[in-house]
Amino acid sequence: MKKIIAAFDGLKFSASTQQHALDIAPHDSLLVGVFLDDFTHHSFKLTDMVGDEGVSAEKIKQLVDKDVLTRKESVAAFENGCQQAGIKYIVHHDKSIALQELVKETIYSDLLIIGSHESLTHTHEELPSTFIKDLLADVQCPVMLVPSTYSKIENVVILYDSDPSSVYAAKMMSYMLPELKSLPVEILSVHSEQAQNSFPHDELIREFMLCHFPDATFRLVSGIAEKEVVEYLADRQNTLVVLGAYRRSMVSRWLRPSLADALIRKTQLPLFTAHYK
Repeated sequence: MKKIIAAFDGLKFSASTQQHALDIAPHDSLLVGVFLDDFTHHSFKLTDMVGDEGVSAEKIKQLVDKDVLTRKESVAAFENGCQQAGIKYIVHHDKSIALQELVKETIYSDLLIIGSHESLTHTHEELPSTFIKDLLADVQCPVMLVPSTYSKIENVVILYDSDPSSVYAAKMMSYMLPELKSLPVEILSVHSEQAQNSFPHDELIREFMLCHFPDATFRLVSGIAEKEVVEYLADRQNTLVVLGAYRRSMVSRWLRPSLADALIRKTQLPLFTAHYK
């Protein structure tokens, strides 16, 4: 039995996150809806609280009550979806600082599913948001980042560059999402050397993939990884992308920065990643 958590901003409920979670969660798992009810996060701004005679206590109460109702409706939507799908579920209300609360939740979870668009702020931010970057730097379980628009996963592309983190991500995907192993799986590697005609550690990676994804196909591309991968995936649909990640202590602060940033900004594809160390 696996414990899968789906994180939501209750003020901006993500139907895409919910549907991806319902698709991924096997019926013998526990799906936890983590609602990030951060006490500092509201749907209204300071200017919204000001009436004709300055700050209005009545107006503030109306705004707060509206947020309470919105959050209740979000929870009801999550519960209804789980009930209709026949999936065992519970709801957590995390009322303290959202980032700290969610990182703590991941210590006791097998997989986190969250929208790549989440920010928990009024300020417009370029994707990925500061919240997502900070979360991925400290998260304690594999993560599936999903786009704001839902589409059913029908293919898997595993990005491999011989770094242990890329192999580890493939392992975790195999362990955590075994139901996706029956889908078409492609192993994609990009190298700068034009003469390169085999995968790095070719025999070992093929042997490993044969055990986990026996029907996988291999594709080797020459060029700059960030450019080639984004172009290769730009027109893809219904595809889960699997890639390695780093912790804060390593040279790269989170996922492979430019590549992950570009995939989140320029594609509408879910990403699966897991920390190697």
